[in-house]
Amino acid sequence: MGKCLYLECMSGISGDMMAAALLDLGAGREPLERALRSLPVDGFSVAVSRVKKSGLDVCDFDVRLDAAHENHDHDMEYLFGGHSPAQEQGNGHEHDREHAHGHDHGHVHPHEHRGMKEILEILSQADMTERARATAVRIFDILADAEAAAHGVDRSEVHFHEVGAVDSIVDIVTAAVCLDDLDVTEVIVPCLCEGRGMVRCQHGLIPIPVPAVVNIARAHALTLKPADVQGELVTPTGAAIAAAVRTSDRLPERFVIEKVGLGAGKRQYERPSILRAMLIADASAGSDEICKLESNIDDCTGEALGYVMERLFEAGARDVHYTPVFMKKNRPAWQLNVICDPKDRERMEEIIFAETTTIGIRRVNMRRTVLDREKVRVGTALGEAEVKVCRFSGKEKCYPEYDSVKALAQKSGRSFQEVYEMVRQAYGSE
Repeated sequence: MGKCLYLECMSGISGDMMAAALLDLGAGREPLERALRSLPVDGFSVAVSRVKKSGLDVCDFDVRLDAAHENHDHDMEYLFGGHSPAQEQGNGHEHDREHAHGHDHGHVHPHEHRGMKEILEILSQADMTERARATAVRIFDILADAEAAAHGVDRSEVHFHEVGAVDSIVDIVTAAVCLDDLDVTEVIVPCLCEGRGMVRCQHGLIPIPVPAVVNIARAHALTLKPADVQGELVTPTGAAIAAAVRTSDRLPERFVIEKVGLGAGKRQYERPSILRAMLIADASAGSDEICKLESNIDDCTGEALGYVMERLFEAGARDVHYTPVFMKKNRPAWQLNVICDPKDRERMEEIIFAETTTIGIRRVNMRRTVLDREKVRVGTALGEAEVKVCRFSGKEKCYPEYDSVKALAQKSGRSFQEVYEMVRQAYGSE
């Protein structure tokens, strides 16, 4: 089982904040350094240090660009048209215990425009695990789609700062490698706090949240929470990371905190620029979260519906079933119902859209209460069988597994019910 990460984005989220928080949680430096050294990108160095934010000791991840690659992302005077929001009290960067290394591969010219084709080529050469690479690709996919929508062009035509900039590449690769090293498989992001006003980009002043962040939030159902802060708290890179890795927006009813990481942001606002990341464990015994998908289908064959059920189960669905319904104009139809893990939702939706005629899918995340259970093997006069044992309030229930009972019934020539009872009694006698 992987770990569960809770991102508390009260001061928003950016790529460098995410990278710093994960490093503060204990992500290994060696796999990260190996991945960054292997990138066919020049013009940057990386420094990891400790800084003070409102008196707190916070990790800082700093991608230092040379003059040819500088994009003014952390220049408050530039970003806000000559007006810098109120500075944090005591929130200056006080660097110590600094760790840094440079990169000068000479493979990419400083002014080269990078689109998704170039980004994918860069990622293909990175020395990282396939899981980390897949995460990085997904983040860039989300970012490219959002920027393409903002500029009104096809994603293949996107050649601009947020996709191709060196610091974005480094931040995203770092986040992907660190998540993989920490073995994070679930990420809870209840909301992203965002500021207000205007911010300067390469094309001029634009409103906050910026168009790319709006597009990402809309496409991936991220919850934005307005904050009374004049400034941009959520960057497109930060929003893309949150959208790519989030598996749920709900915290367990009760949880324990196993470890805390604090990541520093470079921009200074009224509230301290800190992303708090926590590794947590669900303390709600017998409770977890599932996603329910449903869609009404009135023009699909029975063969196709049977096939989509098989594909959904193969992809990891917890349960799939059809309910007969009558739709508008009294058309007989089927309601497809799928129960899955929240992290598998998008994969399930892709299968449903690809294999059925539906044009819309409803979804809801639900809490469920489940019994403690285990599978055990018992011996019978006919051979071994598998039994599911469930426990609740000191009581125990036994359910012989269908496939085991079927195999013994076919082998012995006895009825299914007779074999079922033999298996149940065999467990009770142990």
